[in-house]
Amino acid sequence: MSDADRENEQSLRISEHERVEIPTLLPLLPVRDVVIFPGVTFPLSIGRTKSLAALERAGEGGFMLVATQRDATTEDPTEQELFPVACVVRVLRVIDSRLGGKQAIVVGVVRTRLGEPVETEPAVMMRLDPLMDLEDDSDECDEMWARVTALAERVIDLHDDYPDEWKSFVAGIATPGLMADVIASTLPLSPEEKITLLTETNPTKRLTRVAMHLEREVTIAETQRALSDKSESDPMEPERRERLLRRRMREIEEELGESDPGIREVEELRERIDQANLPEAAQIQADRELKRLAALPQHAPDRHLIRTYIEWMADLPWSTETEDKLDLKAAREVLDADHHDLEKVKDRILEFLAVRKLAPDTKSPILCFVGPPGVGKTSLGHSIARAMGRNFARASLGGVRDEAEIRGHRRTYVGAMPGRIVQNLRRAASRNPVFLLDEIDKLGSDFRGDPSSALLEVLDPEQNSQFSDHYIEIPFDLSKVMFIATANTLSTIPPALLDRMEVIELPGYTENDKQIIAMRHLVPKQRENHGLKVEQTSITDAAIAKIVQEFTREAGVRSLDRQIASLMRKAARRVASGGPDTRIEIDPEFVAEALGAPPHLSETAERTTLPGVVVGLAYTSHGGDILFLESTVMPGGKGVRLRLTGQLGDVMKESAEAALSWVRSNAERLQLDESPALEASEIHLHVPAGAVPKDGPSAGVAMVTALVSALANRRARGNVAMTGEISLRGRVLPIGGVKAKVLAAARAGIETVILPKRNQKDLVEIPAEILEKIELKLVEDIDEVLEIALEPGDD
Repeated sequence: MSDADRENEQSLRISEHERVEIPTLLPLLPVRDVVIFPGVTFPLSIGRTKSLAALERAGEGGFMLVATQRDATTEDPTEQELFPVACVVRVLRVIDSRLGGKQAIVVGVVRTRLGEPVETEPAVMMRLDPLMDLEDDSDECDEMWARVTALAERVIDLHDDYPDEWKSFVAGIATPGLMADVIASTLPLSPEEKITLLTETNPTKRLTRVAMHLEREVTIAETQRALSDKSESDPMEPERRERLLRRRMREIEEELGESDPGIREVEELRERIDQANLPEAAQIQADRELKRLAALPQHAPDRHLIRTYIEWMADLPWSTETEDKLDLKAAREVLDADHHDLEKVKDRILEFLAVRKLAPDTKSPILCFVGPPGVGKTSLGHSIARAMGRNFARASLGGVRDEAEIRGHRRTYVGAMPGRIVQNLRRAASRNPVFLLDEIDKLGSDFRGDPSSALLEVLDPEQNSQFSDHYIEIPFDLSKVMFIATANTLSTIPPALLDRMEVIELPGYTENDKQIIAMRHLVPKQRENHGLKVEQTSITDAAIAKIVQEFTREAGVRSLDRQIASLMRKAARRVASGGPDTRIEIDPEFVAEALGAPPHLSETAERTTLPGVVVGLAYTSHGGDILFLESTVMPGGKGVRLRLTGQLGDVMKESAEAALSWVRSNAERLQLDESPALEASEIHLHVPAGAVPKDGPSAGVAMVTALVSALANRRARGNVAMTGEISLRGRVLPIGGVKAKVLAAARAGIETVILPKRNQKDLVEIPAEILEKIELKLVEDIDEVLEIALEPGDD
């Protein structure tokens, strides 16, 4: 303390036998969540710039004003952001902190009001305005003093970890005001409650409030001891005793006129747990955590972690479920209203409802919808939930690489939380929702684990009734959940996971299907999205047909939806420019003007004008598609060399080797034995587009046809596409994705499709309208393929 500060000092009597000289101008030290009482020694950590300046101004042995912040997050509080009553402290010792800043040991001296600051830099300086305790020699004061002493000794007796020497310390406190201050500083109270006690200058009233708080602490300690000592032979007795004691605690709080926020928080959580109707194991765990929470001080660092865990336990739908709508006719109407076609899926849902109606305890199916993008896999989940009267939950699994995303994190980790299964069940608010696992084929894995392995338990009806999330730690019953997974391809799904699901393929839509979907669903949706009314815009069937045929080439309808949205934007602009009575008709001419040149025109005839080019069919994660196989022969060199380009996978490369081997072994029958190209040449086989990886055995027949076309100089028919695996004996073997490939051929304007005869069973899936447009040729060996696909040679 500087000489200037000592010039004006005030002599204060702080006890019967002690007076102290305190400067009238003192540096201010704001603190967070701490209230210091007169007569109490307390350690302070000081790190803020102005706080360090205040400590330096006071010096060791000097005095400071310690004021508590209203908001602990404020970094540089103003006078209005501090509680109006503070404590003058004497600095006993100052220690340099290893982490920076200072550590100060201070002792409270006297209460004081906060006034206007006299100085603000480098430290805030305020004038001393002390609040002295009132003199009170009444019998009531002596009775409350004795009452507080007895209650404090009772608290010490009830806690085995409190030494008996504390009772001697309590009994030796000299004044009633000091007794109230010392006990108040040790109670687990909020800063607001402690400020209330600090503000009170009447020792009797202060002792009365402290006694109320002590009675509550005694009740809590007695409850904990009674419950721990009680025999387990009568499980209801501890519960009755606990309720009785809690009622007594509430009565004490009501008499006090205020309630402890921590106790109130525990009671609210207890009510939520009671209403959640938890199973026995979960109830035991929740009760254990509630006891831990009640025993912690209000500002303990673990308190919010335990509170968050209990909130998760209370919010999970342990016993809440919706009632299934078992009206098959109504369910069919909902499914038909939301989606066109997709008969397989609709039939499977109606079958489940029928079985559920006859056998209510049957387990929910685990389905996997596989198909290209845009065919309605995700929206089907919403429709199924609506048809069944269930809540809906969705978890996107694309790009998930951490097992904890499925099972959750253990609570020992910072920021731990449950996995996506439990999180979405909480949002669904029922234990029997329709749960969509979107993009299950795009799960990854790395050093953090394999999420697909965690899903094995989730999707196994024999195990998922005891699913354990790492965060919750208590088994949760998933057997009533209807899981639906979606995927674009099955090739990336682990076999063990795939085995647990019932796969339903959604191969794609025909042109007629797309026109119906556009008129029923897409046009009304986009009209509404763009603020247009039915009387303001109309769209003709011919316009939709033009969009489908020339501006989209996909298995689904996403691109079609975008094109319709583009048309609606153009129409909205014209309506907005022309006034509310303007009417726009979207016809083929409007489409051509609004969308420009068509990006998709048939090029099969143009691409196959030269020998060596044939049209193949492929099945990808985006649906069926056509692909061109080009081959050329370059004579010269030693022997026959096969060159393959176009980012071909190993299986496709082996198909090319097998194709060349079959051609060479049958050269005489194909009248190629006199061709010098089979003696010394390089044969180049290319599959555009070169930037797209390709693999699979189904291009075998197309490769043979391309090689024979190039070697025999015979053109392939441009309106013929083919698919099928070959053997070295020339047999055409069955392949997959027949419907998707035939639909792709129809979209591309192909007239004839060559298929393996052993795929005849798959033709029932192809719509009748496609069979009317395309001629299907079923073959058993490669000779039949060549006869159909190649034009006659020049004799």
